[in-house]
Parts: sequence; C-alpha cells; structure tokens
Amino acid sequence: MPRLFTVLAVLLLGAPLALANPSQWRAEWPQTDFSQTSIDDWSEIISGGPPKDGIPAIDDPQFLRANEARGLKAREPVITVEIDGVEPRAYPIRYLMWHEIVNDTVSGVPLAVTYCPLCNSGMVFDRRVNGRVLSFGVSGKLRKSNLVMYDRQTQSWWQQAIGEGIVGEMSGVELLQLPSWMESWDQYRARNPQGLVMAEPAYNRSYGRNPYRGYDRSTRPFLYNGENPPHGIPPLERVVRVGDRAWPLTRVRDEGGVREAGVSISWEAGQASALDRGVISEGREVGTVRVRDGQGRDVPHDVMFAFAFHAFWPDGKWMVR
Repeated sequence: MPRLFTVLAVLLLGAPLALANPSQWRAEWPQTDFSQTSIDDWSEIISGGPPKDGIPAIDDPQFLRANEARGLKAREPVITVEIDGVEPRAYPIRYLMWHEIVNDTVSGVPLAVTYCPLCNSGMVFDRRVNGRVLSFGVSGKLRKSNLVMYDRQTQSWWQQAIGEGIVGEMSGVELLQLPSWMESWDQYRARNPQGLVMAEPAYNRSYGRNPYRGYDRSTRPFLYNGENPPHGIPPLERVVRVGDRAWPLTRVRDEGGVREAGVSISWEAGQASALDRGVISEGREVGTVRVRDGQGRDVPHDVMFAFAFHAFWPDGKWMVR
C-alpha cells in the first residue's frame, strides 16, 4: 500500500476499513430507514474509516473579503459560486479537503458545497427538497470510492457524485446541482477583489496540506474494485462531466477548449492539483475549466476522475477525439 494510503488509513482515519451491511449499521443509524434503498448490492457500501461525523461538516462558515484574506496561495484551488445579484463566494479546497461538506446559505438559497477527495468531485447543491431545507453531514461510508453524505433531517444517505438519495426516506430523490467551478485563488481574486472567501474553520487541521499525497498520480483508485474506464483512459485522469457526457481533460487542454454537444468548455492554466504534492499549492498544473451554454451561461458540471464517471455513468458517452 502506498505511503499516503497508509497514513490516511492509520493516522488520519484511525479506524479499521471494513465491509458493512444494515445489520451492522442500525446501532449507529437508528433513524435511517434501511428498508428503502436504490442500492442492489449492499456490499458496494464500505466504511472509509471514520465514524458518522468523524469528518466534521462545516455548518456556519465565516467569510472574509478576498483582498483581506491571508495564507491562501496563488495556485491553490477554490470552488467558486457566483449567483446573479449576490457577492461571489470562494470555498478553498484546503478546507474542504478536511471537511468535505459546507452547509451555507447565499441570499436565501441554502447550499451544500461538497468535495470528495477520492473522486476529485466538487459539486454544489441546493439543499431544498420537497419543501424542506436539509443539512448534510459526512456518513463515514464510501460507495465506489465516493463520499456518502447523509441529511440530518431524515438520516437518509446520499451519493455525492450523483446528488441522489440512496438509502432511507430520500432514496431516489435528486438534489439540484447549481453552477460552480474550481479555479485558482489568484484567478478568483483577480476577478473578484471584493468578493468573499470562506475563512479558516476553528478546527485543529493541517489546512493547506494534502493528506492524499501522490493520489492523482496513482494507477489505481483507493478503495475501488470496479472496472477501469474504456478507451485506455487512465482511472485517475480528470474528465469534465456534463450530464452523462465526459470529456478527457487532456483533450480539452490540448485543443485549447472544445465546443460541442451544446456546451463550450474552456481551459486556462494556473490551477494546481489538490491531490498531488504534500502541500496543495505545490501540486502539478491541471488548469481551470469553465463550462457554458450557447448563451454564455455557466452550466453545472464536475471535473472528476475518469473511474468515478465510469462507475456512476456506466452507459455514459465518452467525448474522445
């Protein structure tokens, strides 16, 4: 096992990795209705190590002005949310690496800003479902190497990569994904010098460091037993997912952007990989992607690892050359 995974499993998570099933989960999850599920095979869900809330979600994020923030490095990634008529907000991956979920409210819109390091999946969802506002936590479970979230109102489990309930009362319910994107801190603050950026949470964490050092240069995903992607695409190559289509990031970069299937995907240098070096800001260049429609509006998307796209969209369309 590579050193980073040994450190992750033994030091960061501090609990044994094991297969689980409803009979084992009920003591920890007495309010979850395990009779309702969209999962055919319970063995797909495993313990990632930490218990429920062992990775603490952030519920009351504080913010600073971009031109007043200190400590963030030029190339390190942030998740940007820009809603018309509202001050832009940036959520640094240096914090999401250790918390994975931020429950926030922007101009009356309740948001869940989420990041799964094992899939490099960073997505923002509207927390309103069927007339109620949910808040999300980290279950400590993984499915196909992807973060399983839970909502505190119904104790249902949700798959982060697809934004869908998979266990409990909310099984089959889909969250609305909102437009957002990953860009470098320098790119965000150059465009939004008076914009907001999430302040450092009041936890004792090594913010700015990457506990998954070398992960995106690995040949095999962590805690994943599924198929490799087709077309010879490496499992940990990044792809730009829009709906059920995926464009290899190498293609987007090499062609200077692509315009097809109703979207325009641009690429700009300047963003470091969060999952490469031990210090996030020193990661190799991966660049920044923006996805827009024919009217120039930002489109919900994800820049995730290829194995994760294949795992959750096995019949998805690969936009190769």
